Amino acid sequence: MMQELQQRIGYAFDNPELLTLALTHPSLGKGGSNQRLEFLGDAVLGMAVAAMLYDLYPSEQEGELARRHAALVRGETLTQIAAGIGLGDCLLMAASEKQGGGRDNASNLEDALEALIGAIYLDGGMEAAQRFIAPRWRELAEKIIAPPKDAKTALQEWAQARGLAIPVYRIVETTGPAHAPVFTIEVSLAGHAPATAKAASKRLAEQLAAEALLKKLMQNA
Repeated sequence: MMQELQQRIGYAFDNPELLTLALTHPSLGKGGSNQRLEFLGDAVLGMAVAAMLYDLYPSEQEGELARRHAALVRGETLTQIAAGIGLGDCLLMAASEKQGGGRDNASNLEDALEALIGAIYLDGGMEAAQRFIAPRWRELAEKIIAPPKDAKTALQEWAQARGLAIPVYRIVETTGPAHAPVFTIEVSLAGHAPATAKAASKRLAEQLAAEALLKKLMQNA
């Protein structure tokens, strides 16, 4: 199964233990999991996609590029790509997690894909990681004709179109060490239940919270 996955992604690991670790779900609880590689892969992916967009859209300003970037590194995009390479079938997890649908769980797929990118980076460097990322994310990037609206703008426009006051954002809590804080942000809108999100920056947490509230509003529309 590991060999088949390497063939599908077009990369052969010099250190196959890195691949095994990238596919190891925390539910196994022994010998480590893919969480640290997930952290690394998230950063590598963000950098690679940013560089790709910089080259693809030389006339766009920072805000436009940022909105494209957010759309390409969001959870739904990662889940789509992970499913496309059959990553779920390769995950190593506890029987209980597997029986609970863990191989198809969006969060598990997203985490494993980021961990896989982190593992490729450690095994072959940034160039190898970019060779994995470029064709998959470039195809998606080129389908986005215009920069998507950021979630905060979209939520505000949704509220104003219905005569509601603008959304209100507040910090619920800040956790983690001073050099790497994690912010929990709540966004509220009159007449609707609030939504919260966590991120390493207030700006990103606000965007994620707005995105979560928008999703709920659309489902209830």
